[in-house]
Amino acid sequence: MFYTCGPNEAMVVSGFCRSPPLMIAGGRVFVFPCIQQIQRISLNTLTLNVKSDKVYTRHGVPISVTGIAQMKIQGQNKQMLAAACQMFMGKSEAEIAHIALETLEGHQRAIIAHLTVEEIYKDRKKFSEQVFKVASSDLVNMGISVVSYTLKDVHDDQDYLHSLGKGRTAQVQKDARIGEANNKRDAVIREAHAMQEKISAQYRNEIDMAKAQRDYELKKAAYDMEVNTKKAESEMAYQLQVAKTKQRIEEEKMQVQVVERTQQITLQEQEIARKEMELEAKVKKPAEAERYRLEKLAEAQRLKLIMEAEAEAESIRIKGEAEAFAVEAKGRAEAEQMVKKAEAFQQYKEGAMVDMLLEKLPLMAEEISRPLCQAHKVTMVSSGTGDVGAAKLSGEVLDIMTRVPEAVEKLTGVSISSQVTSRTG
Repeated sequence: MFYTCGPNEAMVVSGFCRSPPLMIAGGRVFVFPCIQQIQRISLNTLTLNVKSDKVYTRHGVPISVTGIAQMKIQGQNKQMLAAACQMFMGKSEAEIAHIALETLEGHQRAIIAHLTVEEIYKDRKKFSEQVFKVASSDLVNMGISVVSYTLKDVHDDQDYLHSLGKGRTAQVQKDARIGEANNKRDAVIREAHAMQEKISAQYRNEIDMAKAQRDYELKKAAYDMEVNTKKAESEMAYQLQVAKTKQRIEEEKMQVQVVERTQQITLQEQEIARKEMELEAKVKKPAEAERYRLEKLAEAQRLKLIMEAEAEAESIRIKGEAEAFAVEAKGRAEAEQMVKKAEAFQQYKEGAMVDMLLEKLPLMAEEISRPLCQAHKVTMVSSGTGDVGAAKLSGEVLDIMTRVPEAVEKLTGVSISSQVTSRTG
């Protein structure tokens, strides 16, 4: 016959062919009726409230300690399961819990007796670890494993813990007040810093907004300028295109006019050619005949004039040769005369030069007196009698006459004053 059990339960089969007994934790087994026996043991976790009242500590202070322990029979370990079956087979969970509780409470009392109140109260973790360690070593031998142990409460009836905590409480209260004041101070400081940061953030935000507005305005201005530039370029392109179109139209008109003018010129040329042919037929042929006649007459006249000019030129040449011969002869005569004069001058020196100057003196006097000859009226002015004016006039004339030899002397370097005086006398 098959028997099954859950994971929180173990089955022990004993009897025929089951020595030692078969232990199964969470499974199934076949049992022969009448010759084999099956028993069950719970593997559920047991929660124990371990309470030790008025236990004296190492310094003789009675305290009450309450702990919470979690424990169970270990079904996966065959040795512990066998030990648990030997000790607790046929017992209920309450009986198993009572046995474990008595064991834990004894160990808890023993540990409390070795510690002071301050050690238990201040270091609960250490106390829990010691109870867990000591209790586990004994309960393992029973097949029970301690899952956890926690110290729940520590108190006493002598107000020892209360008195112990007064100084600490006062210190804590003092620290609390100091901490509260520090916290308030820090809160005020942090609030001031927060306000400052808020104002700074507000100013930075306003600056950022101003910068963003400025960037927006600059970019908008740049975009507007670009748009306006594009519009202006578009308008200029449109106007340029219109101008190009007008120019193209004007060029086409000019081409049409040129074609028309070319046709008119062609017609005019044709008309001119026709008129030229007509003129050639009516006028040019007779004119050419007349021109030919006139050319022949002009050629004959030209030949006549050439012959006359050649004859006249020959006559002039002959006449010029005669005149040149006469001039040459006259020049030779004058040259001979000049040579003879030079020889005479060389011979007579100052006398010949004086003679030559005397020959030229009348001409010089004539040239000097020419301005006086051109005078139409001479006015004599004096203060008394007229003799003084006449004498003055004759004196000026004589002065002019006496200056002539001086000028000649300066020009020639020959003293002729005495000779002139003697001859004029």
